[in-house]
Amino acid sequence: MSVPADGPGRRTLLAGTVSLAAASLAGCSSAEVVNVVNKAATASPTGPPPGSPKAAYERLMEGNRRWVSGALQHPDRDPTRRELLATEQQPYGVVLSCIDSRVPPELVFDTGLGDLFVMRTGGLAVGPIVTGSVEYGPMTSGTPLIVVLGHQRCGAVSAAYKALREGKPLPGNLQAIERALRPAYEQSVRQSGGDPVETMAKAQVKLTADALRGNRDLAPMVSKGNLAVVSAYYSLDTGQVEILNGAPA
Repeated sequence: MSVPADGPGRRTLLAGTVSLAAASLAGCSSAEVVNVVNKAATASPTGPPPGSPKAAYERLMEGNRRWVSGALQHPDRDPTRRELLATEQQPYGVVLSCIDSRVPPELVFDTGLGDLFVMRTGGLAVGPIVTGSVEYGPMTSGTPLIVVLGHQRCGAVSAAYKALREGKPLPGNLQAIERALRPAYEQSVRQSGGDPVETMAKAQVKLTADALRGNRDLAPMVSKGNLAVVSAYYSLDTGQVEILNGAPA
């Protein structure tokens, strides 16, 4: 992965560079060159990339509202966009979600190529490699938002819940998922009422987000307001993303 450590937003940098070269070859005036660059930077239907946690959060939630209503824009999914991102990227969000085929973050938030770093694990089970992958964007290029996205009727959570309740371990490496989800299971057992599997799934989302929000490397960014870690829950029935906690003020 190639990510600029600092500097202008990716659309301004990439599209602007291409437009400047083209405009210079055509003999445009400096004012005309600036105009071309500005148009290129905002050519995306969703506008230039957000640089703050709140702006990034609002961009994602706007995309989810489009997903729910069916008014999709499918932004930045064409060969031109691919070419502009061939050498550099600077996503504005990180999404840690489940492997479930019905919950693809890029579609759920109606985003385009280069907008998100996405990690997907069964039931949001995490370990050092997953945590490091989540940290990559914020720590190398200042990505301002992390969303931990659980979902309704999670098969991995359901399987882990049943295995832990009955004392029958899951087969093979699925036991690693079972072990990772045990704290959420124990929390769900302490709570009464409602569907225990849904309770466990939401507990796993919150526990994972809390751990990321408070870890040694990300906590300073959160405390300075440069990063937000949001826990969210996706409805398979409606397509809507419910925010559980951590939404930037």
